[in-house]
Amino acid sequence: MTVLLYSHPACLLHDGGLGHPERPDRIGAALAGVRASGLQVVERDAPPAPVEALYAVHQPEYVESIEVACASGGRQLDPDTAVVAESWEAALRAAGSGLAAVDDLRRGDGDTAFLAVRPPGHHAGPAAARGFCIFNNIAISAAALVAEGERVAILDWDVHHGDGTQQSFYDSADVLYLTVHQFPFYPGSGWIDETGEGAGSGLTVNVALPADSAGDVLADTVDAIFGPVLQEFAPDWVLVSAGYDAHRADPLAELRFEADDFGWVAERLVSGYRGRSLVFLEGGYDLEAISESSSTTVRGIGGESFPRPTGASSPSAHELVGRACQVAGRHWTNVQGG
Repeated sequence: MTVLLYSHPACLLHDGGLGHPERPDRIGAALAGVRASGLQVVERDAPPAPVEALYAVHQPEYVESIEVACASGGRQLDPDTAVVAESWEAALRAAGSGLAAVDDLRRGDGDTAFLAVRPPGHHAGPAAARGFCIFNNIAISAAALVAEGERVAILDWDVHHGDGTQQSFYDSADVLYLTVHQFPFYPGSGWIDETGEGAGSGLTVNVALPADSAGDVLADTVDAIFGPVLQEFAPDWVLVSAGYDAHRADPLAELRFEADDFGWVAERLVSGYRGRSLVFLEGGYDLEAISESSSTTVRGIGGESFPRPTGASSPSAHELVGRACQVAGRHWTNVQGG
């Protein structure tokens, strides 16, 4: 299998501030992991997104405000998120990487794409930077695909709920959003009763796990909910918000997934979409965990088998997966237990 690996030196120049956990070394860790996967890797520069492409997700006034903030030397956008002069190019290239990968995969240049870019994106809303995110990279690619008549599934295993991504497609009939995350936790959204509105009713599937949850409930989530829903929705593309802060070693969160767990999920849910899958680096702040998990992710997409995730999660964690299954079962015939 050939992995198209996108990054750019400009992504290293974005600076969130002294001691900020979303640091440039994260890119090197992800690159090292994909390179060490044993798969054929073709590296490409992430091009900048056309500014107009951002408007499918973000308000033009917001995009302009980010450009102005960077041109003036930078400023703090929210308590967790800042920009410097170099952040404008970094953010454009992070958003543009997915658009380029779609075109390259359609040409048959590779079988999947891994986007080792920063700043990350899944918290960014239509008019707000949040949680280290400036532009919503995965939502911009999804919106471009939808505009071309494609059906898109977004799988988000970052430890934090992707509030910006959910907001972008909450009433869309063409985007399925599957997310498993720690709850209660930043940003405060993502409870199991958030299921979409209007034409998007049922197309947002939140599985909220308590702190200290491990791979056993992740596996149950995939088997009982995500797998059946994905099969029934039958997307043309699967895009992954690959946050590795759900790894047990991450310093900022409290889930206990292992690197192999991400590979198992990728093999179960993404490997069938060769040529139509993108992996976007989101969170994750332990460098070794990022490297190992990036490697297992692309290997899983390539079809490598990993052991079913295990652990000893609390009864409340298992109960929450059961409740999420009941909620999803109201919308999806393939989900049992509704």
